[in-house]
Order: sequence, then structure tokens, then C-alpha cells
Amino acid sequence: MKFIFADSLDYVDPAFDFLGDRSPADRQPYWDDAFPHEIMGYAPYDGVLVSRGIVGDHRVKGKYTASQARRFSLVGVRKFLRLDTPEFADLDIFGDCGAFTYVQEEKPPYTPLEMAEFYDECGFTHGCSVDHIIFDFDAQLVAMDGASPDARQRFDITLANAEAFHREASAMGAGFTPLGVVQGWSPGSMAEAARRLVAMGYDYLALGGMVPLKSPDIKRCLAAIRDAVPESTRLHILGFAKADDIDSFHGFDIASFDTTSPLIRAFKDAKQNYYLPGEDLALRYFTSIRVPQAIENPKLQRAVKKGQVRAEELVRLEALALGSLRAFDRGEAGLEEVLHNVLVYSAPLVEEQPYADCAGSPALTLLADRYRRTLTEQPWKQCSCAICRDASIDVIIFRGSNRNKRRGIHNLAVYKNHIERLDLKRAVIRPDDLQRRLCAAEP
Repeated sequence: MKFIFADSLDYVDPAFDFLGDRSPADRQPYWDDAFPHEIMGYAPYDGVLVSRGIVGDHRVKGKYTASQARRFSLVGVRKFLRLDTPEFADLDIFGDCGAFTYVQEEKPPYTPLEMAEFYDECGFTHGCSVDHIIFDFDAQLVAMDGASPDARQRFDITLANAEAFHREASAMGAGFTPLGVVQGWSPGSMAEAARRLVAMGYDYLALGGMVPLKSPDIKRCLAAIRDAVPESTRLHILGFAKADDIDSFHGFDIASFDTTSPLIRAFKDAKQNYYLPGEDLALRYFTSIRVPQAIENPKLQRAVKKGQVRAEELVRLEALALGSLRAFDRGEAGLEEVLHNVLVYSAPLVEEQPYADCAGSPALTLLADRYRRTLTEQPWKQCSCAICRDASIDVIIFRGSNRNKRRGIHNLAVYKNHIERLDLKRAVIRPDDLQRRLCAAEP
């Protein structure tokens, strides 16, 4: 099973100064920055996915600048992502249309021919057909029953585009593997879409619309699809938001999936920000310690404007919190002292009032428990990856993109190792055991 990382220009500045909180004055983003596989020294994934909508153009505003989009089209995806060296030659590069970027449109802005040419000319190894997301979902519906007119229209558009895309890719002798995208409003409709895609000639299918679904519903869709297509048909899950639950999906013989979850959770999850391997093929999670920039954080600045705290005092508390954390990392400060300094600075952020007025609040008490575990176990000292060796305690500090994304890249590496361990486990479990465990995992 391949773990494909969905990239959105997730690079960091290798020359970032943690003490000074700044990059070099002459830094040029992208050119001077490092992608995950560069800063780690190896690829912490089995492949990368790039969405057409992320690249962007005059129709869809992406995340790339105009000059980056031009360079992408000129040099191709592998050179643009700096994956054109021998050690990365076997890395898969998937492409999709980025259907979330045009979800409000009546129809996709890209044609099947345009996408086939885009994948082929830019050097993708795999390319998804042009789909249109269906957000309606009801697991209780039977077969093709119950769809709204909009869902049926998107279903028909997706299949018509898939048929044309396969035809265009075959006609041009494309150098990429085409994936037919499955969209539907129920397990039965997805199974029917999969059956039709296989009839068109696809042997690799990508399941779309999975992001908002809970694990049991995703499994129902996979089960229905597996019953409808040949056993040899490979399945990919697009935007797999339940990535940490991947082991419970192994009975469906998933060939690949893409996700940003390990990186995104580094700075968007409330408590599970830093990964480490655990016992019994599980993951351990730790809460990062928030020390935002006093003069840049909007919430802290609102507290200053409301007179809840003076700007000068806020800057002093910020410096005290950071200094205490670094002293703790060197073994020069006690845990409770450091925790107190961090919580005093956190109070205006969490409770919008000084620490003296809310020291025993439930929110601060819960935060203290999470931070105490992080500081007690010092997870950054349990990891030997390039990021943790270089950043030390700064990798666990929630503060700015260069720290937060480094933590996310560390998570990618831990997660890649997690997938490899799961694959080793599957290799020694008999098929009947797989099915029994899968059934036992169902709620």
C-alpha cells in the first residue's frame, strides 16, 4: 500500500534562525527552501500528488504564483518538485484535477483532453480523470436510488469525462497510468460507477468524495465497490482524511491513498500535533506547546487593545516562555517552572484575561495536563530524524510556519514508517484472519 503525500508547496527554510525568529534577509522562497524529501534527506512518502487546482491558472486561483505555474509547465512536475535525481526516480507522482477548487461550478473547468495533455507533458506517472464532487451521501440508499438532480448530473459528468479521458490518453499513447474517478451518493451508486469505469477499460480506480465521510461509511463504499469489480482492480482513496485509521481498512486491498493529514495535524489539530511510533503498531501523539508571536497574533493583539494586558508585558512573557523552554531542553530549568511560564503567557490567548484572573479555569487546567505530558516525555529527544536533531525543542513549539511545518514533515516520516510496519504485519497474516479482523473492527 503506497502512501502518497498531497503537496501544496509544503517547503521550509533550512536556514531559519530559531533564536532570532527570522529567515536570512536575502532568502528567496521556493529557490532557497527545502521540500520534505530534501530536508529529511530521503522521501518520507511513496509518492507525491499535485492537484491541477493547486497549480492554478486564469480559471482557478491556485496556491502557485504565476511564475511558479509557468515554471511547472515548462520543466515538468518532477524537476519542479526537485524529484529529478536518481534516488527519487522510482517515486510515483499522481495528479488530479483538484475538484474541491471548483466544487461550486456547474461543471469542471478542465476538459478530459486538456488534463490528459497536462499529465503527459508534465511527466506525471499517474493521472486521475476529470471528476465533479458529489457531497450528498446516504449509506442506507439501495443501488441507484435516492439521488438529487444535482448529484445525478455530477455522476453523469464524472463518468462521461472518465470515458473521454481514457480515450484521449490511449490515443496519445500517454506515459502515465490513467485512474478513473468514482463519485456517488451511496455505496450502491459508487459501486455502479466503478463497474462502468472498469467496463471503459480502467484497471485503477480513485475514490473521490471521501473527505467528509466517517470510516464506517468509507468501508461500506469500499465493500460495495470490491463486490462490483474484478479482484485485480487497484483502488486509490483520494484525500483520505482518516489516514491514522488506515490499518482497519487493510481487508479491502487498497493499493494507494493520498493525504496531507500528518502534516496538517501538526498545526490544525487541537492536541495531536507531534507523532511518534508506539506499541502494537499504533501511533503516539503529543500536544505541541503554543507560544505565538506577541506582536503578530491577532487574538493577543485584541487583548492589548481591550486593555487586558500591556503590549510590553506580553512581549516580556513571550520571551520568558521561550527562554524557559530552551533552558528546560538544556536541563537548566524545572518542569513546573517552565509550565507555569508557558501558561501565564497562554492565558490571554486561551481565556482572554490575565493568568491571575483565570489560573484555575478548566481550559487552562486541561492545557496544563497536555503540556505536562509533552514536557515530561520530551518526545523530540526520542526521535533521531534530521528535523528533530536540528530543531530540538523548537520542533514541539507551535509558532510560525517554519516550526509548524517542520513538525508536520517529521510526522510524515513517522507515518511513512507506520505504513511500512503495517504492511509487514499484513504479510504474515492469513487472508481469513484479515477478513475476521476487518469484521471485528466494524462498529
